[in-house]
Amino acid sequence: MTAFTRTALRRKSARRITAVGLVTAGTLFLAACGGDGMDGMDHGSDSGSASATATDQAGDADQAGDFNDADVTFAQMMIPHHEQALEMAELADGRASDAEIKELAGEIEKAQDPEIKTMKGWLESWKQPTAMESMPGMDHGGDGSGDGMMSAADMEELKAMKGTGFDKAFAEMMIEHHNGAISMAEDEQKNGKNADAKKMAGTIIKGQSAEVKQLQSIVDRL
Repeated sequence: MTAFTRTALRRKSARRITAVGLVTAGTLFLAACGGDGMDGMDHGSDSGSASATATDQAGDADQAGDFNDADVTFAQMMIPHHEQALEMAELADGRASDAEIKELAGEIEKAQDPEIKTMKGWLESWKQPTAMESMPGMDHGGDGSGDGMMSAADMEELKAMKGTGFDKAFAEMMIEHHNGAISMAEDEQKNGKNADAKKMAGTIIKGQSAEVKQLQSIVDRL
């Protein structure tokens, strides 16, 4: 064997070793990639679970915001009802002479103004109009509708009064007005579905029932 032949054999042997090394390295690399792929599949499964949990939570949130026609009617009718109570309470400034009437008028404004904002927010979130197209009885006082709303004539009469005359008329009208609100709130608690609306109805019943008693005591002593 010549020196040239021995050199050629050594080069061929070196190439075989290199090739075997490359095949081995490639096998190890593919095995490692396969492991990463499985890990990725596991992570995908975790992501799916997280998505399912998020969907369930969203469903719970939607359920908490459920409402029905009674809830919508309650808000749509109570908003103008509260607005008229605020209008009546504002008339006490400069007209009322009784300290208890003045104080009570302030309490009515403090309680009902935020409730109006809250109810408008509900209707907006429910994608419902803030006012009904037709609200029979809402603009007539003492017509048997049970809503307790004062007529335009009633309001003009109250505006024209001052002193003790105003105090007594205000108390009598507000008793009727409150009783209408209490009746509407009782209907909501009976027929409504939305938890927040029913809770507000309960607050109205409790607060305005107490004010009716207070107003009646004022009428009795005037």
